[in-house]
Formats: sequence, structure tokens, C-alpha cells
Amino acid sequence: MSQKSAGPEIMKMIELIAKLPGFGPRSARRAALHLLKRKDQLLLPLADALADAGHKIERCETCGNFDTLQPCAVCQSTNRDESVICVVEDVPDLWALERASAFRGRYHVLGGVLSPLDGVEPEDLTIGMLVDRIRQGGIREVIFALSATLDGQITVDYVKDQLEDFDITITRLAQGVPHGGELDHLDEGTLAAAMRSRR
Repeated sequence: MSQKSAGPEIMKMIELIAKLPGFGPRSARRAALHLLKRKDQLLLPLADALADAGHKIERCETCGNFDTLQPCAVCQSTNRDESVICVVEDVPDLWALERASAFRGRYHVLGGVLSPLDGVEPEDLTIGMLVDRIRQGGIREVIFALSATLDGQITVDYVKDQLEDFDITITRLAQGVPHGGELDHLDEGTLAAAMRSRR
């Protein structure tokens, strides 16, 4: 789409949509046109929702989740095991565990994983906040639910070193063959992890 075929407002909308995950210039143009064609049903309500979210939603100061509450609804819940913290890479991982109703303890969002190649250092993550939470007492177990990647493993090892002085159990999510998965379709790393985690 050239500058002559669309005004600056439309071009700005396309540029911003293109910055979202999964969008490139072409898919951003399609999304923008779809929104413009359905202005009353989609565009204006979306604009209102985004403005509302921008003013009201913030990171939880305790766990790092997004919410309008401070601390977030998960941290405020009284139906959770306060002695167990599940450490996740980012908010989508927390939401995935919540959707699955797979965990009923507390969370801690690191904000990423250590990555020397990408310049992500320990001070870029919330590792210090996690250590402070455990130092306050009452925690008996920390569960690592990070990606099964080299950077994920480096992060787990680093954080475990920071927690070695505490009398807590450190566990990690089981990794390996997914339910219904066919061995022929799995990568070597997944198969190796499944063999190591056999029970």
C-alpha cells in the first residue's frame, strides 16, 4: 500500500499492527482493512478496550502477572497453596497453566530467560524479586516451568544457584512425549528428555 493510496492514520495503524507477534506488513494491511470495514462492530470497540486496558492494566508487583488489581487476582486468592511458587518465563505461560487448572499455588514471572547471545543478563529478569520472596519465608517448593531450551536450562541452573542457601525443594516440570504424540514426529531433544524422565 503506497502513501498515495492511504492516509497517515491508516499507515500508522498498519505499522502498529505489523509490530504484533504473527503479523507482517501484508497481514497487518489485511487486519487494518478488516477493522476499517467493520468500524462500528470491531474498530471502535477495540480502540475503547485498548485505551481502557492501557489506563487500568499493570504488572502485579508480587508475581508479574497482568491485571487491573494490585496485587493481581491470582495473588489475592485465598484458595491457593502459598508455600509453592511456580516460576514461569512470561505471562502467557502463567495463563496457560491457569487455563489448564494445572496448578493451585503462587506464580513468579521472570520476564524472559537468560540469553548471553541476546544480551539478556540476570539483572534484566526478576530473579532478585524471586529470591526476596523466598527469603521472606513460608516457601517449601519452587517449581520451574521454563522452556525446554538451552536458554531455559541455563536460567534454571542460574536461579537454582541463587536459591541454594534456602531449605526448599526445587522441582521442574516433566518433559518428554506429549499425550497422544507419535515418536516418529518428535525431535531428538524431546525424545532424550522423555527417556531421562521415564517412570
